[in-house]
Amino acid sequence: MPVGGVNAPVPVAPDATPAVDPRLIVRQEGIAGYLGEFRRRVSSGELGSLPVVLALIVIWAVFGSLNSSFLSAQNLSNLSQQIVGTGMIAIGVVFVLLLGEIDLSVGSVSGLCAAIFAVLDVTHGVNQWVALICAILSGTMIGLLHGFFFARVGVPAFVVTLAGNLGWNGLMLQVLGSSGTVNLSGKDIVSRLYSTIYGQQFAAYGLATAAVLLFLGAALLDTRRRRAAGVPYRPVTDIALRTAVLAIVAYLAAYTLNQYKGLPLALLVFLIFIVVLDFVLRRTSYGRQVFALGGNIEGARRAGINVPWIRMSVFMICSTMAAIGGLFLAAQIQSASQTSGGGNLLMNAIAAAVIGGTSLFGGRGSTWSALLGALVIGSILSGMNIQGLSNAFQFMITGAVLLAAVVIDSLARRTQKAAGRA
Repeated sequence: MPVGGVNAPVPVAPDATPAVDPRLIVRQEGIAGYLGEFRRRVSSGELGSLPVVLALIVIWAVFGSLNSSFLSAQNLSNLSQQIVGTGMIAIGVVFVLLLGEIDLSVGSVSGLCAAIFAVLDVTHGVNQWVALICAILSGTMIGLLHGFFFARVGVPAFVVTLAGNLGWNGLMLQVLGSSGTVNLSGKDIVSRLYSTIYGQQFAAYGLATAAVLLFLGAALLDTRRRRAAGVPYRPVTDIALRTAVLAIVAYLAAYTLNQYKGLPLALLVFLIFIVVLDFVLRRTSYGRQVFALGGNIEGARRAGINVPWIRMSVFMICSTMAAIGGLFLAAQIQSASQTSGGGNLLMNAIAAAVIGGTSLFGGRGSTWSALLGALVIGSILSGMNIQGLSNAFQFMITGAVLLAAVVIDSLARRTQKAAGRA
């Protein structure tokens, strides 16, 4: 037994090198440390959004070289509007995937809620806001029903939502009635949300400026709090680098939009949903519980997390976002019909979430995955339409990209396990 008892300090050789927490490398070495930390993360399988960003660059470079109109301001501006409907649905899918589950009903739910709004507004003359709220709440209640059977009854989510996919599609046909199609007036609130474009240049540049300042302020505030608490924090050089990259992307996007018509309101609404729900996931106890449940359900249960409620709430969010996405898709084609929510919408929404970086195995993802994944899928569809390729090629290429995303996710998880970080 060492002198001084069991709590006596262990002597350290004078020339010994003190151990350094690997999380502090970037804080100690500035930009060089940041690059070293980036290499360490990539080598250990923590790829983040890197694969999808590289894929997007390659897709744009290929289609841009094949046809210059692909990278035109008009096409990119139209693309930013066209991805909103699918992207909104993909945001909800991200929440379900974070639990390691799946929702196969989002397509039918989006079509049903769009039909509810159209019938109430056009056929029955209900106040537009009332019709809008009823349509969105219908999606919320559908998610509550799915979550109840999954979390309380114990029916697998795959089976519950597969049954919902069939049932809600049938209910949509019943709501639409014998005509099968209800055309929107074009002056309703949903159509205006989709079609409104702010032509003043300060709108797009103002949004870019607000995004940069918001990011910078949040980063500095987080650094101050961490420094006060005595925990690792990002240095000013790191924050400045990240802010500069964001500013370049934001102002380039604003410049491109202003070269055509301006800032689409639909894109603005989409970004607001992404930022708000990302805050919910990253900065609230509820979001931490969602990640905890997706990472280790038994550990989350033992930690006192209300597992059934979290599961039910996630499906409620997913169906609510499906309803909102369905409304934007209806506004895009100016009608709700028997084909609403059908076709490859379900696959595109799930693919957007997965391609964007959300893991199918749960516990890893972000609402920004919906934006990145929707951009990838939308860019592929837009580029192939410009080239005049058939739907057959579109399906095959999109399927190949989805498979590649899942393979990368699986390999990344294997690498993380090998590095002891999973």
